[in-house]
Amino acid sequence: MNLSEHPEIKTIRVAASDLNGQPRGKRMPARLAEKVFTDGSRFPYSVMFLDIWGEDIDDSPLVHDAGDPDGVLFPTERGLIPMPWLEAPTALLPLWMFHEDGRPFAGDPRHALSDVQNRFAAKGLTPVVATELEFYLIDDSGKDLRVPKSPRSGKRRQGAEILSLRALDAWDSFFTDLYDACDAMDIPAETVISEAGKGQFEVNLTHVADPLKAADDAYLFKLLVRGMARKHGFAASFMAKPYEEHSGNGMHVHFSVLDRDGKNIFDNGGPEGTPALLHAIAGCMAAMPASTLLFAPHGNSYDRFVPGAHAPTAIAWGYENRTAAIRVPGGATAARRIEHRVAGGDVNPYLMIAGILGAALNGIEDGLMPAPAITGNAYTMDLPRMPTTWGAAIDAFESDPVMKRILPEALIKNFVMTKRQELHYLAELTEDEQIELYLDTV
Repeated sequence: MNLSEHPEIKTIRVAASDLNGQPRGKRMPARLAEKVFTDGSRFPYSVMFLDIWGEDIDDSPLVHDAGDPDGVLFPTERGLIPMPWLEAPTALLPLWMFHEDGRPFAGDPRHALSDVQNRFAAKGLTPVVATELEFYLIDDSGKDLRVPKSPRSGKRRQGAEILSLRALDAWDSFFTDLYDACDAMDIPAETVISEAGKGQFEVNLTHVADPLKAADDAYLFKLLVRGMARKHGFAASFMAKPYEEHSGNGMHVHFSVLDRDGKNIFDNGGPEGTPALLHAIAGCMAAMPASTLLFAPHGNSYDRFVPGAHAPTAIAWGYENRTAAIRVPGGATAARRIEHRVAGGDVNPYLMIAGILGAALNGIEDGLMPAPAITGNAYTMDLPRMPTTWGAAIDAFESDPVMKRILPEALIKNFVMTKRQELHYLAELTEDEQIELYLDTV
């Protein structure tokens, strides 16, 4: 977006993603945008490590002990993009953080993903990544959460209506505005379907040969959906489990890997895939206990891991098996890929994709081999399990050396502090207060 071609835009937002995937930044007159491109903007380093309430981390070494110094933030390659959910014409300028001397700040989650992408590039490899994002449309105006009234019929549809065109048509005005906004923001939205929960939908984003863009797309899509829903008079929630009795929200990741010649290294011309495919699967499985915190970062996240509720609970893989944590879809062999099905919709896309791709590369580098593919229902099998509690996931993330191959040690330390503070203070909230906290925040 060129502001000279949009004189109606009077203000912009400059923002970076913190570790919780929350945009942190400033509002400023549009005339200052050029200065941000040339000189950057300054935020405290500690802003990248705020808790889910937006508060400083207790005893953070980056706050009082260090004097709470500033980092310098520069625009990402995304540039200025519109914010169609706001009433006044406004543009967003995504940023990422650096030190004064130009070094990337290791605590920035976008830089963490960039580091993993660079590891692939050093081997002449390029990951191709797509995300599938599930969310609920919710009327949160009363004491209890409900499906909003359909703008077409004025009724609240109570059924799940899996793959229902009627459910999609009921929200046609919302999805029409959403897709128009995706086009304006260069978010490659593909199909939308009605999902298993009442008022639940899933939108697929296109595969791109650039993990940073894939993460940007998912991060911006979540901002857009939440904002556009409020513009239409209701809420949209990526919260892992907003309704106890209905399926949770997931964010599935599909990825393959291209070599220098653009060939998919997972494709051997047959359904079974190459040894590289198996190595990547094994790497993802080996890292899964330690990386669970990246896929389930909040207290509510663990309510989603219920056997038989469309969320994996066991560390297993299989061909065309949606009960397994890792699925190898069928279809054309040139598109042979891995579907990682563990993450909830409440994740930080940068950290989640970094965790998946970094684990896969570990497996490729080490030549790991997975246990045999399962067939049948993984929920009924005696299989290794992911951490079942938030506290156990935090401990595994902190202590397992596999994470230090994927993420900077300083980021690991600060993410652990952020999550332990959230764990501590969440215990003081009632169930209703916890839902209010997470509903359209994460």
